[in-house]
Amino acid sequence: MRDRPGPDRLTEALSAAGRCAALCLDEALGAEDGTVAEAMRYALTGGKALRGFLALEGARLHGVPAAEARWAAGAIECLHAYSLIHDDLPAMDDDDLRRGRPTVHRAWDEATAILAGDALQAMAFGMLARPAIADAAKVGLVAALAREAGVRGMVGGQAMDIAAESAAAPLDLPQVERLQALKTGALIEWAAAAGPRMAGDAAGETALLAYGRALGRAFQIADDLLDATGDAAETGKAVGKDAGRGKATFVSLLGVEGARDRAAALVEVACEALSPWGAEADLLRDAARFVVTRRG
Repeated sequence: MRDRPGPDRLTEALSAAGRCAALCLDEALGAEDGTVAEAMRYALTGGKALRGFLALEGARLHGVPAAEARWAAGAIECLHAYSLIHDDLPAMDDDDLRRGRPTVHRAWDEATAILAGDALQAMAFGMLARPAIADAAKVGLVAALAREAGVRGMVGGQAMDIAAESAAAPLDLPQVERLQALKTGALIEWAAAAGPRMAGDAAGETALLAYGRALGRAFQIADDLLDATGDAAETGKAVGKDAGRGKATFVSLLGVEGARDRAAALVEVACEALSPWGAEADLLRDAARFVVTRRG
């Protein structure tokens, strides 16, 4: 049995996923070098590339060729980058800082940010239609991403989040769990299940969806903890926003220690879902532990 992967191996795998997504975007953009293309490249870089990593690692576990899997990783990172650009806009969260740099609408302007986000979303679906991805997998990948990114997934969660800010009463815990399962969890679940979907492995898809569901919830709790207890210099974005807006979060509802305990329990659920692969899935287990210990 191979040695269990450690933090250095996970760090390299995340970095490799980020480079993979950037190369996919460059290849898809070709010679396009206008303002919108520049903003697209800017928005895609500087993050953890967790979703792209999940797509690549799930594909590896299922024997999907890297030349095919890379486009799923690029697609989910483009879709995620689009969501961040639009989330940061004045009409939504009105943030000035993302990944330690000015948000796209601050680095350029609101029109460029909207167009760059729209173009990244379109690019994501274009990547899933690339010839490298087997025809049998394309429809399932596209249909699932459309669902998880749309009103039944991420967009629906964002709408719930915006509505909650003007609601008469704060959301309760089940409502917050539902909101974050859509807003944050949906794309993480898609990324985790992309590999077995490409391989046509229904059992693997079920297991990695369970992993992604628990991972997404743990990730959001960690985000809430960072907003409540983190430092902007470490997180690369503003902190203390949730409390300032009176938003219900896992921290406000469970307390700091309760939120940490809930996140730790979810990590164990995520790791248990990987039992069919034994030690071969240790890198995914390390990723689950990473999301609740990260500082940004």
